[in-house]
Amino acid sequence: MTAELETGEKLAIHELLSRAAYALDERDVEMLAASFAEDAAFSMRIAGGDLIGPFETRDGIMQLMTGAMAEQTDKRRHVVSNIFFPADAGAGEGVAVVSNLTLFATENGEISLLSAGVYHDRVVKRESGWQLLQRHLDLDKSY
Repeated sequence: MTAELETGEKLAIHELLSRAAYALDERDVEMLAASFAEDAAFSMRIAGGDLIGPFETRDGIMQLMTGAMAEQTDKRRHVVSNIFFPADAGAGEGVAVVSNLTLFATENGEISLLSAGVYHDRVVKRESGWQLLQRHLDLDKSY
């Protein structure tokens, strides 16, 4: 399906990834939840360690995200870049998307780089638009 995507659809998927990052940074729970499909799954691996998750369903993912937000004392900035659609994405529902994550934090007037990584996503077009169906994050180091 990747080769069949039109420029407008690709732009909408770019916006989805940006909107999800912005919502997480601004703690806009409603916008963040809308970025995930009801049947979404999220997993991560930190520095090649054990698999964390998968966290199943939008509600399960949102519990993880809101729990993490509650523990943070800093201001986070998730920068999503180098977004592309791999030609060899494999079978499955939706469209595969790969992007980089650079995670910054500001606290006490100091900005620091917390981590970097790669998102491996599968997105689907539903009634409300494009949503994340599967998200896996490989982080280079703990945050």
